[in-house]
Formats: sequence, C-alpha cells, structure tokens
Amino acid sequence: MNARLNSASAATAHQRQWFAGLRADLADGGDFALVNADAPQEIFRTMGIPYVVNQWWSSIVTAKRRAQDYLELLRARGLPDDSEQYSSIPLASAFDPDPASAPWGGLPRPTIVLAETTGDASRKIFDLWGDQPGVSFYPLESAAENDVPTRWWELMPRDWERAVGSDRLDLMTGELEGLIRFLEQTTGRVFSETRFAEVMELVNEQQEWNRRTRDLIARARPCPLPVNDSIPSVMIPQWHRGTTWARDAARAFHDEVAERVASGTAVRPDERLRLMWIGRGLWFDLDFYRRFEESHGAVFVWSMYLAIAADGYLRYGDDPLRALAARFAAFPDQLYTPPWSAEWYVKEARHHGVDGVVHLVSEDSRGSYFTTRALEAAGIPVLELHADNVDARAADGDGLTRTVGDWLGTLTLSDRAAGG
Repeated sequence: MNARLNSASAATAHQRQWFAGLRADLADGGDFALVNADAPQEIFRTMGIPYVVNQWWSSIVTAKRRAQDYLELLRARGLPDDSEQYSSIPLASAFDPDPASAPWGGLPRPTIVLAETTGDASRKIFDLWGDQPGVSFYPLESAAENDVPTRWWELMPRDWERAVGSDRLDLMTGELEGLIRFLEQTTGRVFSETRFAEVMELVNEQQEWNRRTRDLIARARPCPLPVNDSIPSVMIPQWHRGTTWARDAARAFHDEVAERVASGTAVRPDERLRLMWIGRGLWFDLDFYRRFEESHGAVFVWSMYLAIAADGYLRYGDDPLRALAARFAAFPDQLYTPPWSAEWYVKEARHHGVDGVVHLVSEDSRGSYFTTRALEAAGIPVLELHADNVDARAADGDGLTRTVGDWLGTLTLSDRAAGG
C-alpha cells in the first residue's frame, strides 16, 4: 500500500501555503514569535501573534538536508554543535549569511522567543536568542512534583488539578498572566478572554478527534496507514491548534483512517510484526520506518505524536488560563520523566498490541533507561538505537537498518519457536 493519506498531503500543502503567507506578511517587519514545542502557544493564537514552533523548523531544515550547514554556523561561533541539536538548529538561522537560501525561503527573524527552561542547555540556547538585536526572550520555569499520579492519562482531561498539583499550577498560571502582560506591552495587542475560551474549546475538539483516531489504529488489524503519514496528519494541525482549520484537519484525518479500516486497507495485508517507535521523528531519514515491511512484514503502528495528542492535551474546566497551565506544567514529564513517561509507554504498547519497540535514545533524551526497563519488565522486547534525530553525523543509516533488521529476525525466530 503506497497511496499517501489525503490528510497528510493536505496538511503539508497547507503548511507550505501558510508559511509563504507568513513570510509575505512579515516582509516589512511585524511581530513574530518562535516558540518551543512544549510551550503554551494558545496565548499567541488568541492574540493573533504569528508563531513558528522551534522544533518544527528544525525538522524542515533536517529533512531538506541542511542540518549540517546550520550546525557548522554554530561551530563557527564557538557554540556547541553536539548538544540539544533539535532545539539549537533554528538559532543558527540568526547567523545565516544567506538566509534566503534556507528551506522554504528561510525562517523570518523573530521578535519574541518563548521556551520552558527544562535544562541548562535549553536555557542557554534561548538566552542566546535573547541576545540577538530586536529579540525578546520570555522564559517559563520548569517545576516538578514529588507525588506522581498513577494512570495520569485518565486524570488529565478533567481532574488535572490533582494530577499536576496545585503548587505547579499556581506557578505556571502566574507566569502565563505575566506572559499576557508582556505581550500586550510589547505588541500593543489586547488579550481577549472570550477569544481565549474559543481557542481552548477548539483545541479540545481537535484532540478528541485525535483520540478517536489513535484508538482506531490501536484496534485495527492489520494497520491501515504508515506511521510516516500519521506524523504530518497530526503534527501540522497540532502546530495550528486553536483554529477551525486544525480542528477540521484532525476530523478529516480520523474519517480517512476510519474509511481505511472499514475497507480493510492495510500497509501490509500479511502484517507479521507490529512495532512501536519511541522517540522523536527520524527527520533525516523518514523512509526508515517503511524499510522493514517487505523484508519482515514489520509495520510501525505507533509514534508519540498521535498518542500524546490523544492523551496529553485534553483539558476541560471553568478556568481556561489554569487549564492551559495544566496542559503544559507537566508536559515534559508525560514524554520524558519516569514514572510518568515509562508507565504511559507501557500502556500504549499494550493498547496497540505491539510485538516490539524500537527506542531512539539521543544524548539529551531524559528517562530513556527507565523507559526501556519498564517495557522489558512488561515482557515487551526493546531495541535501543543510539542516535540523534536531526544530526546524522553519529548515525550510520545503513548500520541502523542492519541493526533493526537483525533484531527483527530474532523476533521472528522467537515467534516460530513459540509456535513449535
């Protein structure tokens, strides 16, 4: 099955058109923000401040084979090129002597950058952004809670105060109030609580569609779509969340997957192994995910992008600003901090009935050891691939393919042995 999902093609086309419009709108200057993926972008959406997600731009640069050029720009200034590359590649665009040669015509120069300071390197990257002329950096604290809820994914939509903890929510709600004041003073735009409530409602509607789609794929045998189609179908609308286009794109994705399930469409009708990919997208080689379908009947049925959309974003409540704080106060925990992350990955592996997990472990990945151990303790085979998702220097593409192929061979042999 090679036909691409219409929703994936439509999302990619929309993103290109939107980005071209953004560049045209900013040709003579104007407010523009660069925001981290785990930061509350809904404030910018409400105030009509255009933004691009830091890691999305990094993925575009990498997919267009320009990551090494950007890392060289960092090296030339004595900056580290081997730490947090996923977050630091866009910073290099500020040093690009020929910005128009960059993918998609280049990243417009931001006037505002926003990030949660989840580590020393992350803070330094954005401090450097804040040192650039005309750029203001608004940092958000990263807090932790001693008591970790079990089965947080069941609490988050409506019982988030208990799941996240009141102290963390007090802190982030106060920071969001400060962000709104900062943006009003910096841009002259006014924050509307009515508009904000509309944005939050649209986000919840979008993630409800994503949840239904996740559950469809989890139940389907065989898998109806390749994972590298699900990523753009989910993530491009995610970066536009809070808009009617994003909500409708999520619904279109769901309807297309439902149609495929109903018609019996399959990536491989003879699917023999269902795989889970833990980690960020392998942006320098997205064809990697489909390399084992013919040779081993192995299909990647899971990535974190659709799954975290289904479980990590929904927040209902009468106080939209506190609900937004609840969406992001523990967001990194859900993906990277054990036991939050480890228990969730085990739950998702069981939900999708996977036969094995390929776990991409980068240098800056947090909690990887515990994630692998939790999956193995649950009886799920895990292969760790040690590589960076945007920096191909340390990853031998052919070597990664051989490593996974050899491992899949052991899974197949185990199945045969179990079958007598």
